[in-house]
Amino acid sequence: MKIDPERFLCDLHELRKIGASGIGKGVIRPAYSDADIAARKWLAGRMSDAGLRVHFDPVGNLFGLAEGPSILLGSHTDSQPEGGWLDGSLGVIAGLEVARAAHEAGGPAVSVVSFQDEEGRFGVTTGSAVWSGQTELQAADLMTDHDGVTFAEARARMAEYASGFVDPEQFKSYIEMHIEQGPSLDSSGDQIGVVSDIVGIRDMRITFKGQQNHAGTTPMHLRKDAFQALSAFNVEINDRLADIVTPHTVWTIGHVALHPNASSIVPGSVTFSMQWRDADADRLAEMEQVIRTTANGVSDKTGMSVEFGALLWLEPQTMDANLRLALEAGAKAVAPEKWRTLPSGALHDATNVARLMPVAMLFVPSIGGISHAFDEDTKEADLIAGLKVLGSAVTHLSN
Repeated sequence: MKIDPERFLCDLHELRKIGASGIGKGVIRPAYSDADIAARKWLAGRMSDAGLRVHFDPVGNLFGLAEGPSILLGSHTDSQPEGGWLDGSLGVIAGLEVARAAHEAGGPAVSVVSFQDEEGRFGVTTGSAVWSGQTELQAADLMTDHDGVTFAEARARMAEYASGFVDPEQFKSYIEMHIEQGPSLDSSGDQIGVVSDIVGIRDMRITFKGQQNHAGTTPMHLRKDAFQALSAFNVEINDRLADIVTPHTVWTIGHVALHPNASSIVPGSVTFSMQWRDADADRLAEMEQVIRTTANGVSDKTGMSVEFGALLWLEPQTMDANLRLALEAGAKAVAPEKWRTLPSGALHDATNVARLMPVAMLFVPSIGGISHAFDEDTKEADLIAGLKVLGSAVTHLSN
């Protein structure tokens, strides 16, 4: 099997042009947007050219299928609202190059996937969650984005391409190549990271409801200002979590919707996202109880009501030992003394796919540890090193 690094890089840059932000190498390609659909159509053409059978499933997951039992490679091609050019796309295009080289060599059989809505416009890694059975399609269809669009309405944009769900029994295993999205590899000067495990995640929306009122005539002591409830919660939650978390635990209030969001009105309600991540499922559960207790306490003290949305979750996931050994063997050959094992603090489709088959992940460095931003980037030499490790692992596993 002869990997072509230049062909791989060319495809990566061609994909970057679809939804290009015009700022650095950044992309704007949220799930089901015009740019996302255009990228999937372009990718379908490249898969067909590589000798793969193209298949869109009911939620827009795009598969390039080899004949017979195969190893599945891939990731996702949708982006954050302000996204980087390599997040997800790297794993898909690297998988495509390995599959193409394998097809040209007469084997082994390699299939490729680009999962839909990994970035969570609607849920948590929605496309792979539905395919793996983590989330029922009927439940996913009721999910809404921040603008109130339902998942069912969004996926209807791709209905003309959709067929049934792909049977996972045809795949032996799944390997996902990705940028690290953190500073560890870049700081240590390593080229390759073989992932040991992926953290678990919990995500829900919380709403405080107070009293909308005039900003000029309502005395401060009579106000039920929803934003002040959020502010109090934010301060208290940091203090209350301090005794149960580790240095690797993270939590984020990433999206805030203030109503009516006007300068001269005391806010009547606020809905915000609360997300927390850790490698220990028991700690995640304990954090949930602290979060709910803290929010209820703020509600009692301020005289405002509090509502909790549905809890979205994925458990921590350990990578398959045999797949890890294949990746480690490739790393030793391609980047001797410049590779390491490490956990993933970011969430990936591999967590869902692990419900169906053995999974593993491979990282390359993120310059400055930057991701989910227009200035996300990786040295081309590191991209190529990762590609070679991926190809080596596939060859090792086929033998």
